Amino acid sequence: MEDDDARTVQDQWMNTQGLARYLHIHEKQVYALLKSGRLPGTKATGKWLFSKRLIDAWLEDRTRRNLADVRQRSRGSEGALLAAGSDDPLLTMLIAAAGRSIPGGAIFSAVTGSAEGLRTLGEGYTDVAWSHLLDAETGSYNTPAVIGRYLGDRETTTVHLFNREVGFVTAAGNPKGIAAFSDLVRPDVSFVNRQEGSGIHLLTEARLRAEGIDPGRIQGFERSVCTHVEVGLAVRAGRADAGVAVGAVARLLGLAFVPLTEESFDMILDRKTFFSRTVQSLLDILQGKAFQESVRGLGGYDFARTGRLLT
Repeated sequence: MEDDDARTVQDQWMNTQGLARYLHIHEKQVYALLKSGRLPGTKATGKWLFSKRLIDAWLEDRTRRNLADVRQRSRGSEGALLAAGSDDPLLTMLIAAAGRSIPGGAIFSAVTGSAEGLRTLGEGYTDVAWSHLLDAETGSYNTPAVIGRYLGDRETTTVHLFNREVGFVTAAGNPKGIAAFSDLVRPDVSFVNRQEGSGIHLLTEARLRAEGIDPGRIQGFERSVCTHVEVGLAVRAGRADAGVAVGAVARLLGLAFVPLTEESFDMILDRKTFFSRTVQSLLDILQGKAFQESVRGLGGYDFARTGRLLT
């Protein structure tokens, strides 16, 4: 019985050598931690003793603090942000510029389409959504009525980034004379679409409904890609005769462009996130002359309202 009691005491308490083995560190590091006051221990008969229960609790506490530090560095007001939503060549350049200019303030962005980007923001998976959803009733973009369908009760702020030209991208010289949605139903015309839930896909469907055109009559309507550049590449490679994309893609790839509309491309985020260093620096870059001059060659972008709070 006495042997069992002795083993129980040994299991519950450790000396410096035993703690070093338990923590897989050198005994000198134990003394260093003791000197800095970071280890829970007690001195008895001139020797340090450590309760295994308190050491385990100390380890759990340190683990929780380390995880909190990692989350704070990777997300939140002073760290990197997670984003999802619409695609734009200028946005890609802006995110890259921000990553180079903001220490620890990178933005990790997924191209999911405007609707899915808003949904992931509403569900708390991301910090920012990129969107250009048209409100057919008002003719405005990203109105509270439209984005509220995806955000639920979450309170957010909408910040305008830029306006952009959107239209038909066709082969150089527009050899098939594509100028309107009615041209897409011709048997000699094939189309490449954007993915469902993207602002471009929803815009295309709205225009077809307004003109009474059945999407089923359009060759290739069910074929979709995720980015504007992919639309342009499909046209350039001859896999499609037309697609809807930003004018910048046509200019970059040497294709023809037929303007259809001008869109408002916006950023939706929580109010707290808006005041973060990363977001404020991003807006500073976008509003700066240096960045705007660097992308002027793309054409089709308007920065007159950049940074304006829409809601």
